[in-house]
Amino acid sequence: MKNLIKRALTGIIFVTVIVGAICYHPISFLLLFCLITGLTLWEFYGLVQHYEKAGIKRTISVLGGVYLFVATFLYANGKTDGAIFLPYLMFIMYTLISELYFKETNPINNWALSLFPQIYCAGFFSLLNFVVTSPDADGIVLYNPLYLLAIFIFVWVNDTGAYVFGSLFGKHRLFERISPKKSWEGFIGGMIAALLTSLIFSYYSPDVHSYQWLGLAATIVIFATWGDLTESLLKRTLGIKDSGNVLPGHGGMMDRFDSIMMAAPAAYIYIELLIRN
Repeated sequence: MKNLIKRALTGIIFVTVIVGAICYHPISFLLLFCLITGLTLWEFYGLVQHYEKAGIKRTISVLGGVYLFVATFLYANGKTDGAIFLPYLMFIMYTLISELYFKETNPINNWALSLFPQIYCAGFFSLLNFVVTSPDADGIVLYNPLYLLAIFIFVWVNDTGAYVFGSLFGKHRLFERISPKKSWEGFIGGMIAALLTSLIFSYYSPDVHSYQWLGLAATIVIFATWGDLTESLLKRTLGIKDSGNVLPGHGGMMDRFDSIMMAAPAAYIYIELLIRN
């Protein structure tokens, strides 16, 4: 019961902070997701820095990923041009060249474990900046949190539906080798819950067709599920249960954002190709 109360309180605060920061102002969105990006990278590098004696420069790698998010935010909002990414390019070059001088035993392993989170964490989070901005008819970039809220809400509703249906009816394992508790019944339940929720979005946003909302919800559920399984594979490879304990009762940052990190690029592709065009 104590753990359930702790999970519930943490979940309420978590959802309130996320929704509030997204809806209140672009700067609150920027500040929160800079923090999320930094903490997620710090957690990831902490998990893998001893894997096969990896020599990871944790602090500078985290700062590089946070810079990518800030640079993408400014670029997506039309505040700067592509030159904003030059320092990040220099950071990537530094990561590669520095192995010539540190004399680590496995430079290829260091490159892989240093640069992979830049794509998986910082890169995928940075795409949210393009989801939350779009030009109007006059070419002026506007901040519109609707699609970003949809991504989070569909993921949360899917998680809830999958848990309920999986607990009640789960018999057929979805991916037993990676996550023995997930079931096809839970996946279908989460999908149904997200699809029904998408109809609410279509009611309040009639400029986007209901079938487009249904497609977006289905895309997010599928890739969010793969995102969860991807992180489960990572944890199983490292031999750990939770990625951290920063969120009481919910584990670490990666445990909470694994679905979002995979759903974000899929949702962005869908929105660009099938809604905005």
